[in-house]
Amino acid sequence: MATTDPYRLTTPADGTHEASSPAVTGGEVVRTLLWVLVVAGAVANTVATYAEADTWVHLACGVVTLFGAGTLAVRHLRGRR
Repeated sequence: MATTDPYRLTTPADGTHEASSPAVTGGEVVRTLLWVLVVAGAVANTVATYAEADTWVHLACGVVTLFGAGTLAVRHLRGRR
């Protein structure tokens, strides 16, 4: 009985192929974009602090970060059901 090696980089000699891995889902793309939004909002808020920007800039960055983090939390909690 032949065993398959999951770490083998070549195709089997008989020419058969195993099922390909699933494509990236839309939910994974949205989650990644939300994390980018959270990090970008936090970095922008940090830059605004060092640049001594007006209060409205800090508030805008906070709203962006809060929106991203809140959406991530809601998606996580809904996904647990």
